[in-house]
Amino acid sequence: MSRKHPIVAVTGSSGAGTSTVRNALEYIFHRVGAQAAFVEGDSFHRYDRKTMRAELEKAKADGRMLSHFGPEGNLFDRQLELFRTYGETGTGMRRYYVHNEEEAACHGVEPGTFTDWTPLPSDTDLLFYEGLHGGVVAGDIDMTREVDLLIGVCPTINLEWVQKINRDIQTRGYRPEDVKDSIYRRMYDYMYYILPQFSHTHINFQRIPITDTSNPFAVTKIPSADQSLVMIHFQKPKPAVEYKLQLKGLIDGSMISDFNTLVIPGGKMMYAMELILTKYILDLMKQRGHLPAEMA
Repeated sequence: MSRKHPIVAVTGSSGAGTSTVRNALEYIFHRVGAQAAFVEGDSFHRYDRKTMRAELEKAKADGRMLSHFGPEGNLFDRQLELFRTYGETGTGMRRYYVHNEEEAACHGVEPGTFTDWTPLPSDTDLLFYEGLHGGVVAGDIDMTREVDLLIGVCPTINLEWVQKINRDIQTRGYRPEDVKDSIYRRMYDYMYYILPQFSHTHINFQRIPITDTSNPFAVTKIPSADQSLVMIHFQKPKPAVEYKLQLKGLIDGSMISDFNTLVIPGGKMMYAMELILTKYILDLMKQRGHLPAEMA
């Protein structure tokens, strides 16, 4: 962790909805005048798309479970190096994983491959990471020691699968059986490298559908925000009673379900994120001594 070069990380599984939090934070960064260096978790995958397919076949033949959720499929050491370097110097090396033709046109490399490693801009206020492993702990790797604000996004597991199935089939062209196989082979790594992160976060956002998702493979439409509730769990620091009551008063339809847990209508999620996360970001900027005068 670093007072001068803070790191904000949003962590969540594939299909969890971390991009929603990214959108909220991008707006907050702009509003408070924070210049952020953005890093995507996909950039730390060990293999490009073609090589990963070959490695999956080898793992299957050997009876091993290989996935992007675990250490074998990722460069945790490079991610930790970036986090440490940024905390110390405010810069570091990043690359991009190119998902599709549109991104390929921007970066000049083929879809399913990586760009070269290049330095981050040298004049940023904070590093923002979005991906699978913002708070992963694995052997001598401990990302939590380097992250100043760790945000977990963890919808109920069936909703998470519904979102992944929909995305992979509709936008990535996978067959339903391919998605099912992907979920299955990731399960060990999911339990040991994804789920434990949500015990290390500062705050967790969990979307809960109020429609029937009991069989995710039979759900044809992702539940909308209005068909959901969102549970917000504060882990550290524990909020004062007055603060929770203030939030409850500001968000219509919300309730305090546990001592450190607020439940809100799904349609209020972005509003709640703006209310809650702005305070965290302003605190980090204040530590840097870069708080805008109008917000001091």
